[in-house]
Amino acid sequence: MITPNPSVQVLHNRISLAKKELILEIELNGKMKFEHLMNTIYNQFGICHRVLSANVEYVNGRSFGSVQLYINVTSEEYQELEFFLNKNKLLNTTVEYLCRKYF
Repeated sequence: MITPNPSVQVLHNRISLAKKELILEIELNGKMKFEHLMNTIYNQFGICHRVLSANVEYVNGRSFGSVQLYINVTSEEYQELEFFLNKNKLLNTTVEYLCRKYF
């Protein structure tokens, strides 16, 4: 009979990838609806986000403008998201969010 080794399970739980807080700005160019983009980021990639600002105009059912999102992701999650945005020809820029913490 094989019994699980509890020390191995503890080791797996301790390994976690470092997450970074980022501000992601996406330029909407009419190729994807704003609502579809937000749902894709959350449902397909599992990335929770906060909309910091959005300037979106709808012309003939297409979304134009820009949106700034606050996201907390690992580098792998961000690379997948960036690949998706580039594949769909959505210009994007990222700035690392740094917050001064007072003790």
